[in-house]
Amino acid sequence: MKIAKLALEDGTVYTGTAFGAEGEVEGEVCFNTSMTGYQEILTDPSYRGQIVAMTYPEIGNYGVNPEDVESWKPHLAGFVVRERSRRVSNFRAEGELDEYLRRHGIVAMEGIDTRALVRRIRIQGAMKGVLSTLDMDHESLVAKAQASPGLVGRDLVREVLPAQPLQWNEPLSRWTRLRDSAIPRREIPSDAPHVVALDYGLKWNIARHLFDLGCRVTILPGTATAEEVLALRPDGVFLSNGPGDPEPLHYAQATIRGLLGKQPIFGICLGHQLLALACGAKTFKLKFGHRGANQPVMNYQTGRVEITCQNHGFAVDPDSLPADLEITHINLNDNTVEGMRHRKLPAFSVQYHPEASAGPHDSHYLFAEFRKLLG
Repeated sequence: MKIAKLALEDGTVYTGTAFGAEGEVEGEVCFNTSMTGYQEILTDPSYRGQIVAMTYPEIGNYGVNPEDVESWKPHLAGFVVRERSRRVSNFRAEGELDEYLRRHGIVAMEGIDTRALVRRIRIQGAMKGVLSTLDMDHESLVAKAQASPGLVGRDLVREVLPAQPLQWNEPLSRWTRLRDSAIPRREIPSDAPHVVALDYGLKWNIARHLFDLGCRVTILPGTATAEEVLALRPDGVFLSNGPGDPEPLHYAQATIRGLLGKQPIFGICLGHQLLALACGAKTFKLKFGHRGANQPVMNYQTGRVEITCQNHGFAVDPDSLPADLEITHINLNDNTVEGMRHRKLPAFSVQYHPEASAGPHDSHYLFAEFRKLLG
């Protein structure tokens, strides 16, 4: 069994056992509190540049399969768990976690006290780190962690962009229909509403929801201009999730400004932050972020509390919101902005993930609200 070490920029070093691929990676160390959904977490492009620690103690027990992926490959820098399950027990499994990570070149470790790691991050805040199976020298690893670039000020979206535009034609998984007799959509009429999704690191289950609503879905790289979007004559525009700091993405903000008022807009996660920036607001970095499938959010419009799936390290500054933007949702843990809408134009967004992959289904209604705006 090979040793692996995780070093933080504050000088803390954790020693565990390596699995997955061998190597050395750097990234911001964060934690996710989800009990399930590790495959969705691994393949979420929003985790680009991050070393993810899972708080649930045993990971890998239901294996991996080709249906539960959120993109074409894992995007995170490294993966840390308390214990990797050696036994896979699920009828849908077509492989196990260790081999999956090795195949995709993801460095991982197990056997450390993840409670201590999470407690340190919660107290000290998110920290840069290095995960290595090669370098066992503590001073060297800590120096590398301190010298790593972190997330602030970096454009990580360009590292996860799709190579070319894509027409999406995949419905939601059949497993979402166990209590629903509806037949999954396979074809969309040529006169159906057309949604152009700007992909900054799009989770595929979002596109599946849009398709299941009866929309024609065209996915464009997030670097597309407003002119390129409008040339496709969309009935609505979707702004996707994605990794890293939204502030440096001036090209995306300019595109959104060029689209406001032209067609209805719906944004999720990074798309939410970019919509706020395009309207003149500001964002800030959270102390340790929100990552998990149990975040309570208050919907001001209905008075209901939604349990939500979240993954972000930045948030919209409520004090910077222009008069045209209204807060619609708030996080009940720390009162950060979780949703907003434009008072004059058909544009709204949420910070969390209503596509429920993986996570609760409380917020599916947001897709239906977007569909109503399309006419």
